[in-house]
Parts: sequence; structure tokens; C-alpha cells
Amino acid sequence: MTRFAIDPPAPAYLDIVNSDEKFPVRRIYCIGKNYVAHVKEMNADERDPPVIFMKPADAIVRGGGEIPYPVFTENFHYEVELVVALKSGGYNIKAEDAASHIYGYAIGLDMTRRDHQVNVLANGLPWEITKAFDKSAPIGPLSKLSDVGLKEQAHITLAVNGDVKQDADVDLMIWNTNEIIAKISEQHELRAGDIIMTGTPAGVGAVVTGDVLDCTVEGLEPLTVTIGAKAA
Repeated sequence: MTRFAIDPPAPAYLDIVNSDEKFPVRRIYCIGKNYVAHVKEMNADERDPPVIFMKPADAIVRGGGEIPYPVFTENFHYEVELVVALKSGGYNIKAEDAASHIYGYAIGLDMTRRDHQVNVLANGLPWEITKAFDKSAPIGPLSKLSDVGLKEQAHITLAVNGDVKQDADVDLMIWNTNEIIAKISEQHELRAGDIIMTGTPAGVGAVVTGDVLDCTVEGLEPLTVTIGAKAA
């Protein structure tokens, strides 16, 4: 039996729709600049390959609820995304084989310190300061692929206080989910328990304390997040 010098951190996991089982999360891979309209609103080049970055697994806020307005930002943005969970993986997965590795789907929010992202992009710096902070990944419960089918076409929306801000379809991704899995596996060995946030459509914007974010992807469990007081 392994003896730890300190208490190990609690494991990260997601709830599963209609199941008392939990989905353990190993890594959170994220894709940036993956919808043409969002690429344009961020003044980037839509022909670029997908941007791959990560969030720590303990950034997950399971099922949504209230999250604090984070420290070290005055420009806190939402980005609603389709989340893909993997049951298996490997290196150099072919796009045509990628779907066989999918366990299921959920709705997620890639919360962003936008003011720091401007500096990061301008100076070629790592993305952790803008993307990988505490409670930056609210994610709803997973729906099994066997229950909902492949999400190659699905309406995706986000409303702030009832006002729709993001409204698109996942088939407008520049790189679809199969291509994303293939691209990540060129650089990393994907494994069971990995989840992928697949990018956000246009309409991102700032939120403040008290705002309520309602997120939907057609056929999946909705996700609601309330922005709380600023973290101490």
C-alpha cells in the first residue's frame, strides 16, 4: 500500500446522466480558435491549425452552480463549448477511427481572464494565466455516446441573464471532433479519462457578479452557472 507524506488531493470526476457511476478525469485538453466567426472576433487567422492548451483537472466545477469572480482579472469572459470524454486513446489516432474512442459528451465553459490573454497573445507567452486558474472549467454531466449518438450536428447556445449571446451549431467547427482527437494525439498520448473542450463560437463577452449563464447543446443536459462574489 502506498503511503503518502500528505493527504492526496481529491480525484477529479464528472457525473454521468442516469448512472451512479462517475467518470474520472485525467486531463483537460482545450481547443482555441475553432469557429470561424469567433476566430474573426479575436482578430486571428481562420486558416491556422487548432490551438491546443490545457486546464488542470481540479479546475472542474462539476455540474455548474456558483463560481467566484476570480482574482487577478477585471475582464472575466465566458466561452460555451461541447466537451468530449474519451474511453480510450493512443498516439496518432486516425480521424476516421476517432469516434471509437469517445465515451460521451457534456457542456462546458472555458472561463477566461481576457485581459491577460491579450498580453499572452501579443508576447507569445504560455496560456496558463488566462485559462488554467481555479474553477475555470464548469462542466455539466456526461451523456453516454450510446444514449445520444455522435454530436456531429447540434445547436449550441449561451445566454447571460436570459439574453442569448452565443448561438451556433457544432458543425461550424473549423476542426471537427474527429480531427481534434487526431490532432491532439499527434502531440500527446490520449488516454481513457481525458476530456476535450472543443472550442467556442462567436459571441464571447464579459460577466460580472450576479450574472447567470445558461448553456445548452442540443440533446445534452443543460449547464447553469452563476457568477459569485470576487474570490478572496
